[in-house]
Amino acid sequence: MVGIPDFLTGRGHDQAPEFQELESPEGELHLRFYVSSGTEFALPATGIKEVLSPPPDRITPIPNVSPLLLGTLNVRGRVVWVADLGQFLGDSVPLNTDRPEVSVIAVEDQDLMLGLAVDRIVGMEWLDLDEVQMPQNVPDSVAPFLRGEWILDTLASKYLRLLDQIAILRSARWAA
Repeated sequence: MVGIPDFLTGRGHDQAPEFQELESPEGELHLRFYVSSGTEFALPATGIKEVLSPPPDRITPIPNVSPLLLGTLNVRGRVVWVADLGQFLGDSVPLNTDRPEVSVIAVEDQDLMLGLAVDRIVGMEWLDLDEVQMPQNVPDSVAPFLRGEWILDTLASKYLRLLDQIAILRSARWAA
């Protein structure tokens, strides 16, 4: 059977030699998600270690830490701090943890890993970095953590804001 030429090429006598061209994606791969206030953000896929959906009771609250931190999560034997990304970025609406699963985006830089709890993950999408613009009318609490934004709808003032995960990880806000 291995010596049959049609077997090696994947074509039989009854198959036409048509090939389907795969379109190459434009831009870079990003994860799109929402925080509790309804604002949509994106992170570059290259900066994401993994996406988790633990039940809230697996996140262990730790007393006397920053109110931005929900607690710790055991990820395959590694303790990872989990933070409410929306509140970190200045949202007044806390993340609702009264649900079956909490969406957590684990980001890492060198030996530091942090879980960013978000309201809802949209999914992965190829986005063109050439279309990123400097952010307009951004709250001061968000500005240091933005690389730019894509304008989705100018009339409705809808933007997709690109976050800098390293700036978030290295922020002095965690000490507060």
